[in-house]
Amino acid sequence: MLDSRFGLACGAGITVAGVLLSCAVYAEPTNTTVVVTATRDARNLQDAPYATSVLSSDVLRLEKAVRTVPEALGDEPSTMVQKTAHGQGSPYIRGFTSQRNLFMVDGVRLNNSVFREGPNQYWNTVDAMSLDRIELVRGPFSSLYGSDAVGGTVNALTRGVRDIRPGSTWDRTLNYRYSSAEDSHVARAESIGQLTGDLALTLGTTFKEFGDVEGGKEVGTQPFTAYDEQDWDAKLEYFLTDDSFFVLAHQSASVDDAWRTHKTIYGTDWEGLSVGSELRRVLDQARELTTLQYHQFNGDGFAEEIHAGVSHQLQSEERDRLRSGDRHDVQGFDVHTYGAFVSFKSPSVIGDLIYGAEFYHDEVDSFKNSYNPDGSLKSSAIQGPVGDDATYDTLGIYVQDELPLAERLSLILGGRYEYAEAEANEVEDPVTGEQIVVGGDWDAVVGSARLLYALNAERSWNAFAGISQGFRAPNLSDLTRLDSARTDEIETPSPDLDPEDFVSYEIGVKADTARASAQLAFFHTEIDGMIVRTPTGRMIDDDFEVTKKNGGDGFVQGLEFDARYRLCDALTVFGVFTWMDGELDTYPTSDSELVSETIDRLMPPTGKLGLRWDIGARTWVEGACTVAGAGDKLSTRDRSDTSRIPPGGTPGYTVYDVRAGWTPCDHMTLSLAVENITDEDYRVHGSGLNEPGQNLVLAMQTSF
Repeated sequence: MLDSRFGLACGAGITVAGVLLSCAVYAEPTNTTVVVTATRDARNLQDAPYATSVLSSDVLRLEKAVRTVPEALGDEPSTMVQKTAHGQGSPYIRGFTSQRNLFMVDGVRLNNSVFREGPNQYWNTVDAMSLDRIELVRGPFSSLYGSDAVGGTVNALTRGVRDIRPGSTWDRTLNYRYSSAEDSHVARAESIGQLTGDLALTLGTTFKEFGDVEGGKEVGTQPFTAYDEQDWDAKLEYFLTDDSFFVLAHQSASVDDAWRTHKTIYGTDWEGLSVGSELRRVLDQARELTTLQYHQFNGDGFAEEIHAGVSHQLQSEERDRLRSGDRHDVQGFDVHTYGAFVSFKSPSVIGDLIYGAEFYHDEVDSFKNSYNPDGSLKSSAIQGPVGDDATYDTLGIYVQDELPLAERLSLILGGRYEYAEAEANEVEDPVTGEQIVVGGDWDAVVGSARLLYALNAERSWNAFAGISQGFRAPNLSDLTRLDSARTDEIETPSPDLDPEDFVSYEIGVKADTARASAQLAFFHTEIDGMIVRTPTGRMIDDDFEVTKKNGGDGFVQGLEFDARYRLCDALTVFGVFTWMDGELDTYPTSDSELVSETIDRLMPPTGKLGLRWDIGARTWVEGACTVAGAGDKLSTRDRSDTSRIPPGGTPGYTVYDVRAGWTPCDHMTLSLAVENITDEDYRVHGSGLNEPGQNLVLAMQTSF
């Protein structure tokens, strides 16, 4: 069983890729990239009719030596990684962030009902060093994945028995990453191997220590940007046969003392930014995920594949804020999420069917306590940042059918029914201060249609087009949030909200030849009834009150391109480019008049061009230049966010990097990078701190 599978995979010299719902083993031909998130089954990336990216563990750990999961996506088309703080990264994908992007770990949703509007830090709680790969599918995807899958869908697949080196039955791996501009040290120890012929174990732990970030030559040290993080993970894989197995997995992450400095007196004074007045704003973050899953392949019954599982995830947050000696509060929440899923793949007379159901149940406890200068408790609020004693349920049922229309033409049709229900028993009325109950239920039916056409018989050039619907049901953060928003704003509960709807049209082409790989896509997404923050004209504790309405109609569209071309055996040129535009109806003032404005934090034109030199089989060197235009197309709320966006917009920038890698022996690989060679001061549009200045990054991996 497990032994014979190792012999097949390693003896034939093939790579093994993870599948969607966990870590099933799939034979991947040499030099072929397999993607599973795009269609819920394993297939060549070239044959997926979506704009898709795959980042392997070698890219994450060594070639890019990424610091966090959000930063790993920074070079992908139509993706802008905003960072409110050093410990908080939130990618904007095709114009959307936070609640409107779906993140999964081994197919289990990270998103829960308290994900708030705008950038947040939750993707930072996934350890990049624990991953086998990251798959990103851009565009609405609610037909397969439900609410929140609007801008993009990301699936982080964790490491397991498939990652053992050919010929080995037990691997021990050490990884280390050092960065000079943040004086950081990241170390991971990992062990993967066979306990018996049928049972495999993976254990890993990662320690992260990040110092204060050194900006460019003018900004210098950005105080209180340091923080620590500890992660660990374990996985048992038990094979019943070569084609069926169970997976029991757990992962834990703890982020300690991650400051959000832009609202404090330690904010960065750069290009006219305002500096906050708070004395302290510190967040602790924790996440625990446990899953039990079953996978079967090559079945001879009604289903060729069966996938099923249950999960429990606990996400906790605590924020310590000191505004003055007598204004000190600590608030936070615990969210327990219980999930279950089942999925089938069945060939039929009407095509290849993939169908299933998912259920998630959130239980939310939220608190806020105020303290006297001597540290004694002053008062306890009815709720914390979201309603207390709250629940949120979602049920989704989906089906997808792939139909061959001609020898080179195929059609994928998908549909989903989703039901969501919320109830929060302890919510503070922002006007009376009394306790109220907020709840509601919503449902939606969404669909998608995607065409894939092979432009040549070898299928090395494919065209794709599609129409996809997305939607997002109001969550507990939309309905009950009582917390600070942007600069000098406080958001209050908004009980009467409806779901948001999106329709995206997309056309593109993919190439995968002996010399080139490329993707080019144009998309246009219509926005209907997006939930937008609206000023009320009231003041609460020196902050302007904002609430929410379904007022946002508009669009976002863009052109995205990424490619690699091998000039000769040793030289490869690569590049990425994104252009984006978008408008949205908003309420810029407390008047009830809608105004069409640029969408918040519109990604400026951004491109990257580089050249890689492979010096034999063990050494490579590459240089790259990243250019971003000025983020000067601003909404009213962008212009008022003066602690993150300078007057007139975020300046454009040009950054040069050089990287190199060396494998001195079969069991060790080193990489070295000099980032931001010119020591430029810059920040990603909408971020709360500047990026590192000149930065030396060293990464090492050794296995034994």
